[in-house]
Amino acid sequence: MSLELAGNVALTTASSGGLGYASAEVFARENANVVINGRDEDALDEAVTDLETLGDGRIVGVSGDLTDPDDIETLVETTLDEFDRLDHLVTSAGGPPSGPFLELDDEDWYDAFDLLVMSVVRLVREASAPLREGDGGTIVTITSRSVKEAIDSLVLSNSVRMSVVGLEKTLSKELSPEVRANAVLPGPHETSRIQELVEQAVDRGEYDSYEDGIDARGSGIPLERIGKPTELGEVVAFLSSPRSSYLNGVAVPIDGGASASNL
Repeated sequence: MSLELAGNVALTTASSGGLGYASAEVFARENANVVINGRDEDALDEAVTDLETLGDGRIVGVSGDLTDPDDIETLVETTLDEFDRLDHLVTSAGGPPSGPFLELDDEDWYDAFDLLVMSVVRLVREASAPLREGDGGTIVTITSRSVKEAIDSLVLSNSVRMSVVGLEKTLSKELSPEVRANAVLPGPHETSRIQELVEQAVDRGEYDSYEDGIDARGSGIPLERIGKPTELGEVVAFLSSPRSSYLNGVAVPIDGGASASNL
Protein backbone atom coordinates (compact mmCIF):
# COMPACT_ATOMS: atom_id res chain seq x y z
CA MET A 1 0.00 0.00 0.00
CA SER A 2 1.45 3.33 -1.06
CA LEU A 3 1.37 6.02 1.63
CA GLU A 4 1.16 8.72 -1.07
CA LEU A 5 4.21 10.55 0.29
CA ALA A 6 6.23 10.71 -2.94
CA GLY A 7 7.53 14.23 -3.54
CA ASN A 8 6.57 15.42 -0.06
CA VAL A 9 9.14 17.06 2.20
CA ALA A 10 9.71 15.59 5.66
CA LEU A 11 11.96 17.03 8.36
CA THR A 12 13.03 14.52 11.01
CA THR A 13 15.16 15.50 13.98
CA ALA A 14 17.78 13.46 15.85
CA SER A 15 17.76 11.24 12.79
CA SER A 16 21.35 10.27 12.07
CA GLY A 17 20.51 7.13 14.06
CA GLY A 18 17.92 5.51 16.29
CA LEU A 19 14.19 5.96 15.93
CA GLY A 20 14.57 9.28 14.13
CA TYR A 21 16.62 7.54 11.45
CA ALA A 22 14.08 4.71 11.25
CA SER A 23 11.38 7.27 10.52
CA ALA A 24 13.52 8.98 7.86
CA GLU A 25 14.20 5.57 6.33
CA VAL A 26 10.51 4.86 5.71
CA PHE A 27 9.95 8.34 4.26
CA ALA A 28 12.89 7.73 1.92
CA ARG A 29 11.47 4.37 0.84
CA GLU A 30 8.21 6.17 0.05
CA ASN A 31 10.14 8.49 -2.30
CA ALA A 32 9.74 11.57 -0.12
CA ASN A 33 12.39 14.27 0.15
CA VAL A 34 13.89 14.04 3.63
CA VAL A 35 15.89 16.42 5.79
CA ILE A 36 17.71 14.69 8.63
CA ASN A 37 19.47 16.19 11.63
CA GLY A 38 22.15 15.27 14.14
CA ARG A 39 25.10 16.69 16.06
CA ASP A 40 27.74 14.25 14.79
CA GLU A 41 28.57 15.35 11.23
CA ASP A 42 30.30 12.08 10.32
CA ALA A 43 27.29 10.02 11.44
CA LEU A 44 25.01 12.44 9.62
CA ASP A 45 26.94 12.13 6.36
CA GLU A 46 26.86 8.35 6.63
CA ALA A 47 23.10 8.40 7.23
CA VAL A 48 22.56 10.63 4.19
CA THR A 49 24.56 8.24 2.01
CA ASP A 50 22.55 5.24 3.23
CA LEU A 51 19.18 6.94 2.80
CA GLU A 52 19.98 8.10 -0.73
CA THR A 53 19.97 4.48 -1.90
CA LEU A 54 16.39 3.82 -0.77
CA GLY A 55 14.18 5.95 -3.02
CA ASP A 56 13.87 8.70 -5.59
CA GLY A 57 13.67 11.64 -3.20
CA ARG A 58 16.52 13.93 -2.17
CA ILE A 59 18.16 13.55 1.23
CA VAL A 60 19.68 16.56 2.98
CA GLY A 61 21.62 16.47 6.25
CA VAL A 62 21.72 19.48 8.55
CA SER A 63 23.92 19.33 11.64
CA GLY A 64 22.75 21.06 14.78
CA ASP A 65 21.93 20.87 18.48
CA LEU A 66 18.24 20.68 19.36
CA THR A 67 18.83 22.65 22.55
CA ASP A 68 20.17 25.61 20.52
CA PRO A 69 17.39 27.92 19.23
CA ASP A 70 19.65 29.23 16.45
CA ASP A 71 20.35 25.69 15.22
CA ILE A 72 16.62 24.93 15.14
CA GLU A 73 15.95 28.09 13.15
CA THR A 74 18.71 27.13 10.70
CA LEU A 75 17.30 23.60 10.39
CA VAL A 76 13.88 24.81 9.27
CA GLU A 77 15.30 27.60 7.10
CA THR A 78 17.59 25.14 5.31
CA THR A 79 14.65 22.84 4.63
CA LEU A 80 12.73 25.70 3.04
CA ASP A 81 15.77 26.90 1.10
CA GLU A 82 16.30 23.41 -0.31
CA PHE A 83 12.70 22.51 -1.14
CA ASP A 84 10.59 25.66 -0.78
CA ARG A 85 8.04 23.71 1.25
CA LEU A 86 7.61 21.58 4.36
CA ASP A 87 4.90 18.94 4.64
CA HIS A 88 5.84 16.77 7.62
CA LEU A 89 7.69 17.41 10.87
CA VAL A 90 8.87 14.48 12.99
CA THR A 91 10.38 15.44 16.34
CA SER A 92 12.75 13.10 18.11
CA ALA A 93 15.47 13.66 20.71
CA GLY A 94 17.82 11.63 22.84
CA GLY A 95 16.74 10.47 26.27
CA PRO A 96 17.59 12.33 29.48
CA PRO A 97 19.84 10.78 32.14
CA SER A 98 18.47 7.97 34.27
CA GLY A 99 18.58 7.94 38.04
CA PRO A 100 16.39 8.16 41.14
CA PHE A 101 14.69 11.44 42.04
CA LEU A 102 16.94 12.37 44.96
CA GLU A 103 20.11 12.03 42.89
CA LEU A 104 19.05 14.60 40.26
CA ASP A 105 19.59 18.34 40.66
CA ASP A 106 17.90 21.39 39.18
CA GLU A 107 20.25 21.47 36.21
CA ASP A 108 19.27 17.91 35.27
CA TRP A 109 15.61 18.93 35.25
CA TYR A 110 16.16 22.08 33.22
CA ASP A 111 18.37 20.25 30.72
CA ALA A 112 15.75 17.52 30.25
CA PHE A 113 13.00 20.10 29.74
CA ASP A 114 15.11 22.00 27.22
CA LEU A 115 15.96 18.86 25.25
CA LEU A 116 12.59 17.13 25.26
CA VAL A 117 10.04 19.95 25.43
CA MET A 118 11.55 23.23 24.30
CA SER A 119 13.08 21.58 21.23
CA VAL A 120 9.56 20.62 20.11
CA VAL A 121 8.15 24.04 21.04
CA ARG A 122 10.81 25.83 18.98
CA LEU A 123 10.58 23.43 16.04
CA VAL A 124 6.81 23.79 15.78
CA ARG A 125 7.04 27.55 16.17
CA GLU A 126 9.45 27.73 13.23
CA ALA A 127 7.67 25.12 11.10
CA SER A 128 4.01 25.96 11.70
CA ALA A 129 3.66 28.52 8.88
CA PRO A 130 5.02 26.34 6.05
CA LEU A 131 3.17 23.30 7.41
CA ARG A 132 -0.12 25.22 7.23
CA GLU A 133 0.55 26.38 3.67
CA GLY A 134 0.50 22.88 2.18
CA ASP A 135 -2.22 20.40 1.35
CA GLY A 136 -2.16 18.56 4.66
CA GLY A 137 0.74 19.20 6.99
CA THR A 138 1.51 16.82 9.83
CA ILE A 139 3.47 16.76 13.06
CA VAL A 140 4.46 13.51 14.74
CA THR A 141 6.24 13.64 18.09
CA ILE A 142 8.30 10.63 19.13
CA THR A 143 8.12 10.44 22.92
CA SER A 144 8.10 7.28 25.10
CA ARG A 145 5.76 4.78 26.68
CA SER A 146 6.84 6.39 29.95
CA VAL A 147 4.05 8.95 29.47
CA LYS A 148 1.56 6.12 29.96
CA GLU A 149 3.35 4.12 32.63
CA ALA A 150 6.23 5.31 34.80
CA ILE A 151 9.49 3.40 34.31
CA ASP A 152 11.80 2.77 37.25
CA SER A 153 14.83 5.10 37.48
CA LEU A 154 13.56 7.28 34.62
CA VAL A 155 11.92 10.05 36.63
CA LEU A 156 12.99 12.73 34.13
CA SER A 157 11.47 10.89 31.20
CA ASN A 158 8.36 9.94 33.19
CA SER A 159 7.75 13.55 34.17
CA VAL A 160 8.98 15.76 31.35
CA ARG A 161 7.81 13.77 28.32
CA MET A 162 4.20 14.16 29.46
CA SER A 163 4.52 17.84 28.53
CA VAL A 164 5.18 16.85 24.93
CA VAL A 165 1.96 14.86 24.73
CA GLY A 166 0.03 17.75 26.27
CA LEU A 167 1.58 20.04 23.65
CA GLU A 168 0.76 17.61 20.84
CA LYS A 169 -2.88 17.42 21.93
CA THR A 170 -3.12 21.22 22.06
CA LEU A 171 -1.51 21.57 18.62
CA SER A 172 -4.00 19.09 17.19
CA LYS A 173 -6.71 21.63 18.00
CA GLU A 174 -4.94 24.95 17.44
CA LEU A 175 -3.32 24.08 14.10
CA SER A 176 -6.19 22.13 12.59
CA PRO A 177 -7.61 21.68 10.05
CA GLU A 178 -4.48 22.54 8.06
CA VAL A 179 -2.13 20.50 10.25
CA ARG A 180 -2.67 17.22 12.10
CA ALA A 181 -0.58 16.48 15.20
CA ASN A 182 -0.08 13.02 16.69
CA ALA A 183 2.40 11.25 18.95
CA VAL A 184 3.99 7.81 19.11
CA LEU A 185 5.04 6.25 22.41
CA PRO A 186 7.78 3.70 21.75
CA GLY A 187 8.72 0.89 24.05
CA PRO A 188 12.10 -0.84 23.64
CA HIS A 189 13.36 -1.15 20.06
CA GLU A 190 16.59 -2.66 18.77
CA THR A 191 18.38 0.64 18.17
CA SER A 192 22.15 1.06 18.22
CA ARG A 193 21.87 2.17 21.85
CA ILE A 194 20.13 -1.07 22.86
CA GLN A 195 22.64 -3.05 20.82
CA GLU A 196 25.48 -1.34 22.65
CA LEU A 197 23.96 -2.02 26.07
CA VAL A 198 23.38 -5.69 25.26
CA GLU A 199 26.91 -6.11 23.91
CA GLN A 200 28.29 -4.58 27.10
CA ALA A 201 26.18 -6.98 29.15
CA VAL A 202 27.55 -9.91 27.13
CA ASP A 203 31.09 -8.68 27.79
CA ARG A 204 30.29 -8.59 31.52
CA GLY A 205 29.11 -12.19 31.36
CA GLU A 206 25.45 -11.42 32.02
CA TYR A 207 24.40 -13.22 28.81
CA ASP A 208 26.01 -15.98 26.80
CA SER A 209 25.34 -14.25 23.50
CA TYR A 210 23.89 -11.12 21.93
CA GLU A 211 20.78 -13.08 20.92
CA ASP A 212 20.26 -14.15 24.55
CA GLY A 213 20.50 -10.53 25.66
CA ILE A 214 18.01 -9.32 23.06
CA ASP A 215 15.63 -12.14 23.98
CA ALA A 216 15.89 -11.12 27.64
CA ARG A 217 14.92 -7.57 26.71
CA GLY A 218 11.68 -8.97 25.30
CA SER A 219 10.77 -10.72 28.53
CA GLY A 220 7.37 -9.59 29.78
CA ILE A 221 6.28 -8.22 26.40
CA PRO A 222 3.21 -10.07 25.08
CA LEU A 223 4.75 -10.33 21.61
CA GLU A 224 7.84 -11.84 23.30
CA ARG A 225 10.36 -9.56 21.59
CA ILE A 226 11.47 -5.96 21.38
CA GLY A 227 10.59 -3.88 18.35
CA LYS A 228 12.50 -3.29 15.16
CA PRO A 229 13.13 0.43 14.59
CA THR A 230 11.46 0.36 11.17
CA GLU A 231 8.26 -0.91 12.80
CA LEU A 232 8.05 2.43 14.58
CA GLY A 233 9.13 4.31 11.46
CA GLU A 234 6.28 2.78 9.49
CA VAL A 235 3.74 4.04 12.04
CA VAL A 236 5.30 7.52 11.96
CA ALA A 237 5.09 7.59 8.16
CA PHE A 238 1.50 6.30 8.25
CA LEU A 239 0.49 9.05 10.69
CA SER A 240 2.10 11.55 8.32
CA SER A 241 0.27 10.23 5.27
CA PRO A 242 -3.17 10.81 3.76
CA ARG A 243 -3.96 7.22 4.76
CA SER A 244 -4.41 8.45 8.34
CA SER A 245 -6.33 11.58 7.38
CA TYR A 246 -8.88 11.28 10.23
CA LEU A 247 -6.33 10.63 12.98
CA ASN A 248 -5.57 13.78 14.93
CA GLY A 249 -4.49 14.30 18.54
CA VAL A 250 -3.80 10.64 19.26
CA ALA A 251 -0.88 9.09 21.17
CA VAL A 252 -0.09 5.62 19.87
CA PRO A 253 1.89 3.16 22.05
CA ILE A 254 4.29 1.06 19.99
CA ASP A 255 5.49 -1.42 22.58
CA GLY A 256 4.27 -4.90 21.64
CA GLY A 257 1.54 -4.64 24.27
CA ALA A 258 3.99 -4.18 27.15
CA SER A 259 2.14 -1.33 28.84
CA ALA A 260 -0.36 -2.20 31.54
CA SER A 261 -2.29 1.02 30.95
CA ASN A 262 -5.88 0.71 29.71
CA LEU A 263 -5.67 3.98 27.75
